[in-house]
Amino acid sequence: MYEHAILWDWMGFALRWLHVVTAIAWIGSSFYFIALDLGLNRNIAGPADGEEWQVHGGGFYHVQKYLVAPEAMPEHLTWFKWESYATWLSGAALLMVVYWAGGHLYLIDAEKADLALWQAILISAASLGVGWLVYDALCKSPLGERPTLLMVLLFAMLVAMSWGYHHVFTGRAAMLHLGAFTATIMTANVFFIIMPNQRVVVADLKAGRAPDPKYGKIAKLRSTHNNYLTLPVVFLMLSNHYPLAFATAHAWLIAPLVFLMGVTIRHWFNTRHARKGNPHWTWAVTVILFLIAAWLSVAPMQDRYEDAEARALTPFEARFAEAEGFGEVHDIVMGRCSMCHAREPVYDGIRWAPKGVLLETEGDVARHAREIYLQAGMSHAMPPANVTWMEEEDRRALVRWYRAAVGG
Repeated sequence: MYEHAILWDWMGFALRWLHVVTAIAWIGSSFYFIALDLGLNRNIAGPADGEEWQVHGGGFYHVQKYLVAPEAMPEHLTWFKWESYATWLSGAALLMVVYWAGGHLYLIDAEKADLALWQAILISAASLGVGWLVYDALCKSPLGERPTLLMVLLFAMLVAMSWGYHHVFTGRAAMLHLGAFTATIMTANVFFIIMPNQRVVVADLKAGRAPDPKYGKIAKLRSTHNNYLTLPVVFLMLSNHYPLAFATAHAWLIAPLVFLMGVTIRHWFNTRHARKGNPHWTWAVTVILFLIAAWLSVAPMQDRYEDAEARALTPFEARFAEAEGFGEVHDIVMGRCSMCHAREPVYDGIRWAPKGVLLETEGDVARHAREIYLQAGMSHAMPPANVTWMEEEDRRALVRWYRAAVGG
């Protein structure tokens, strides 16, 4: 039924909105507590590890931190966990709706790996779980006592995953999965390590025992990792809007550079919050890394397009090429869309097909039927500002063609 595409798109919209809201809550609280911890005044005598006075919203706040635990269990204790869980759960649901249910369009790239949909989904799901197991094993090994070396190995693992994803999935899916891979590590840190350790400390307090400092030390290591991984994850989640980030020959190298930029940016903030100086050099390094990423993105995208027409249409895609009205639709797309969505765009200011979507051959049109239907048929999103003057009758023709192909 053609209504399925509309409802599915709105479901994706709702999940994306929920994902953004929960991510803001998680990242906001994480950044606040990192800044608070680094900025505590630790020169004040007393049982607390540090304290700070803050002003906000017309009131003053007096915050104290106990390195392991206070002497007695407080009556009111707020736990910060659901922000992380809800972010991961909503992101996982969005992954399923967009990349699993829409796998033939967004996940599978037959030029890279000839996979059945179930195989691609299995690789997608398994990679997230296996990634956490490998990372967790590294943290629990003697490397846990050498945090700098551990971070270097974690970065190497992320580079390897970026290379692997980009040699299996579409560029868009590869970037998204690298973000999901990292976010899974971050949420698993909260669920499997940080929260259980905090529960042990609370249980010891309730039982009148002195909590073991090792639990706080372990949680601190994982929290530090989460702190440095946050900004790259945000970039990767937004990357599907920028073809130069995900649809170029060296996209698998761009992603690791983003992780390095996340480290340099967070180092500046962390140093400032800890009142240990103002390391301006981090911004210079960030700019250099950004320029390298931009340079890597300019490899001719035509190279990726040379064999695009060679891939045979799937049975589902073929339905659109054979549906009533396809000839008319092809002519409409050629006249209204192909000047931008081409292997060599001719529209002024457009150097590469937006989002890597090609619409200049019959095969291209059939492959992107759903996007054409939603973006130019059911809505006026395309062409942008209707710069090519697509008529309402043209849009109705797109709708009739899609509905004829899917039935209903």
